[in-house]
Amino acid sequence: MLQVKGLTKKYNNILAVNNVSFEVESGEIAVLLGPNGAGKSTTIKSIAGLLRFDGQILINGLPNKTIEAKKVFGYVPETAAMYEYLTVYEHIEFIARAYRLDESYREKAEYLLKRFELYDKIGKLGKELSKGMQQKLSICCALIINPKIIMLDEPMVGLDPKAIKELKSIFIDLKNQGCAVLISTHIIDSIEEVWDKVLIMNKGRVILSRTREELEEKAESLEDVYFRHTEGVSGL
Repeated sequence: MLQVKGLTKKYNNILAVNNVSFEVESGEIAVLLGPNGAGKSTTIKSIAGLLRFDGQILINGLPNKTIEAKKVFGYVPETAAMYEYLTVYEHIEFIARAYRLDESYREKAEYLLKRFELYDKIGKLGKELSKGMQQKLSICCALIINPKIIMLDEPMVGLDPKAIKELKSIFIDLKNQGCAVLISTHIIDSIEEVWDKVLIMNKGRVILSRTREELEEKAESLEDVYFRHTEGVSGL
């Protein structure tokens, strides 16, 4: 489970995130939506432990910056950060050693690399990969640790249609395995079939939290609810 409690972040005198609280349960896929400047990126970077902040962020009940929490937390940033002179497979090996995985990771690595059509490119250097291949490798690196919680920032960007289909299938697999999944995106259509909970941010706050069932009960679409709450149109 991911728990964000009273998250507040200021840049000098600018309040980027204002007392944000939400949870993503184990076995739940939550999507974080919001216009530019809503505070999504700051929230994502705070959860990932890349920023100082006020409040509390817990990963499986542990503070997010502890080593124990990081061991079960997978993160796919918006822009893949590859090592230029490591091969595709060496990236996987690097993560496996950093997380002290046993040798069984190799079987999963082969499975993931084949699933994302990277297995025939295991000898390519990071600097030789296209943006789409870098994104797929970044996803594989996050998945190889068997995360209990995974957070993905704009994960569909740069992916080809087949890779997008595979990633959506992986989201469902993770959910069924009890993993908590948080996806931040601008592309509402890309996650329409898979989300369980939506968190809509605007002006540094979570202004709406709804489950799929709650929207279905009111016969409302995710897109309609999003625009109504971010463009100031009355409703709900």
